[in-house]
Parts: sequence; structure tokens; C-alpha cells
Amino acid sequence: MGQCPECGSWGSLSEQRSLPKTAALGHVSAEPLSIQSLPSTGGQRIISGIAEFDRVMGGGLMEGSIILLGGEPGIGKSTILLQLADAMALQHRVLYVSAEESAPQLKLRSDRLNLRNSFQILVETRFEAIEQTANDMRPKLIIIDSVQTVAVMESDSPAGSLAQIREITTRMLQLCKPNNITAVLVGHITKDGSIAGPKSLEHMVDGVFYFEGDKMQDLRLIRAQKNRFGPTGELGIWRMTDMGLIEVKNPSAVLLAHRPLNAPGSAVVPCMEGTRPLLIELQVLASHSAYGTPRRLTTGLDSNRAAMLFAVLEKHLGLHCAGLDLFASVVGGISVREPALDLGLALALVSAIRGTPLPSDLVAFGEVGLVGELRAVRQTELRIKECRQLGFKRMICPQRDDLQGEDLRMARNVAEAVELAFDH
Repeated sequence: MGQCPECGSWGSLSEQRSLPKTAALGHVSAEPLSIQSLPSTGGQRIISGIAEFDRVMGGGLMEGSIILLGGEPGIGKSTILLQLADAMALQHRVLYVSAEESAPQLKLRSDRLNLRNSFQILVETRFEAIEQTANDMRPKLIIIDSVQTVAVMESDSPAGSLAQIREITTRMLQLCKPNNITAVLVGHITKDGSIAGPKSLEHMVDGVFYFEGDKMQDLRLIRAQKNRFGPTGELGIWRMTDMGLIEVKNPSAVLLAHRPLNAPGSAVVPCMEGTRPLLIELQVLASHSAYGTPRRLTTGLDSNRAAMLFAVLEKHLGLHCAGLDLFASVVGGISVREPALDLGLALALVSAIRGTPLPSDLVAFGEVGLVGELRAVRQTELRIKECRQLGFKRMICPQRDDLQGEDLRMARNVAEAVELAFDH
């Protein structure tokens, strides 16, 4: 056809051949394959040079993977990604796409972070332009900050809408998978703490990671919520400084650095974050309630589980909690959600109500059942090893026949554990 039927111009039509969208992903087979005939080797991992970041990713970024990083505004997402781009640019081509900040703003932050390596910056909100630049440049890593502010111009939907995010993610899959380009997409966080936009975005990407932390404190954490190429629940810890984010080499020592000794209501618990054991301090405060209904407030803990545990102690230990306001907190600004905290929280509560401090060299961990029994938790050996490395001499844990050591004190129920804890 020589003339366009829409605008009437001559010679403006050209033929373009494209693969179907499903075939463009590079992992669709036309016929069924025997799983035994497939090679065992997967893609290559890219070591970024930032040890904590590589730990969270499962040993490094996987080639061709698409990662979603979410976090509250101002928590440090752009800072860590600029440091990641700088570290990766030492050996690979990196494209940093900024859809929210201008180039001078990025330059000012780069100078403050003292970034030394050269990577390419593209300030653009049109996805077609981002796609064309990536096809021409063929970077090893592309960072888009953020996916909610980028729009496909062919779509009439506004940026950040369901249709836009699904289309952008689909086209990123078509771009990254065949060309082994690793992509990191930044997502906004809503008031309830989830990544803004459709939940279908989390199912389309290879990994979902949350950037956590209290803005009033200097610790920052990246937690793996989903990871197709590594363990979920893994945790990376940084300290926010004027020079950017600095890796925390020994987080247990940092979290216990200012622990008060001989203070009632304080207990140390070894918890597991992915494959890493962390020693945290639990604090409980018990005070007489000035109102008819006592308050039960928690910070960094599951409030429903804490309330259940308080009821178990009141029933099986005879603690009088009915007229007390109870406040429980994980010190350090981190959140922990695992049942191994039950025993440490129980001992801290007993210590707070009795006004008697726990021994400073004591740690405790284990799940407490509704009838007061203690249940074993996973990775017990790693927890014990971490406690011994930090100099703790006494450990209370659930009864297990295969555990040995003079520093171990095993109990079958919470009543025995309380007796062991306060038996100096």
C-alpha cells in the first residue's frame, strides 16, 4: 500500500516483523521436553561487590532476572541503588534510569556519596525511549527509579495505573530475558506497608525485596520477600551515614552494643533471618493500668502472638497481668516475626513483673505452645554457635537429645525454663 489511509501521506508505511510476546521471553518451548534432558546449569550470577546486597540476592544478581525493590520514601532506595550502580560499573555497563530526579540532583548525591566509577544516567519517563536506549547500549544492569512514574506512550492509561505497570513489566521481560540484562525496578510503598500498584507485579518479577528501617535510627535492612534464585527471608543490614550506606559486618554486636545490664524486663534472643543468626534484645515494661482495660502494645513484634503468650503465662505460671499495661519492643528498630522469640519474651515478662533482672550472660529461644510446652525451632545449632561466639555462657532452649554442652539448659515447658533462668 503506497498511501496511508489515515493521514493520506505517500510512502510512509513500512513492514515490521516481530515475534509473539510469549516467544520473545526466550524461555518458551514449542514441544514438551523431558526434565532429565535439560541442563542443570542455570544463569550466571553477577557479584556486585557489596557483600550484604549479594547475600540478600542469594549470592549475587542472576543474569536476566527482574528484581522489584520497595520501600518508604526517603528510606534510602536511591542511595543503595546508586552505590550498586557504582560498584557494578567497575566491570560492567550500567544504565541508571531516573524518572523522578533530575540529572543535577543525581550528580549532587553522587558527589556526596563519593562515587568513583562511571555509569550512564538517563532521565526519562517514556518507556519507549528507555527501551531504545537499552537496546542500543546493551547494559548488564538497568535500574529504573521508579516503575510507577514510567509510562508507555502507546497506552492511554496514566503512569502508575494497573495497565501501565503490567505493560511495562511485560516489556521488561521481553527486553531482559533474551539479552541477559538484569533489571532492578523501584516500587513505592503504601500506608499499609505493601508495594503500591497491582499485586500481579510481584508475581511477574523474579524477586521482591523490601527496604526497611526507622528513619529516626541509622540501621537499614533489605529483606527478601520472594526470590526465585535464592532463599526467601534473607536479610542485609546497613548503617546510614553522611557518606551513604555502610555494610554492618557484625549485626549481632551492633544490636546488643547498648544493652543495659541488670535491668528487669530485658532478654537476649537468637533469631534467624534467612540463613543468618542475629542476637536481638527484647524489652518488656509492666506498669499498673490507670484505665479499666489494660493496654498491650508491641514494637517490632507480632502483637497477636504477644497477647497470646501473655495469656499462656497468666494461665500456667499464675502471673497477674490483668491490671497491668504491658509494652514489648525489639530494640534497634528491626521487626522480627518468628516463634523462637516466645521463650525470650516470656522470660522478659516474668523479669519485668518480678522486678528481677535476668543474668547478663543468658540467652533463651524456643516456641511456646498454648498449654505451656516448649517446641523446638529450626537452625538450633546455628543459633547456639552465634551465642557462643559472642560470649554467652548460658542458653535455655527446648529439650533435644542430640544437643550437648555445659552451657545448655534444656526445658520441656515454660515453667521449667523460668526456674532455670532465675536459678543463679
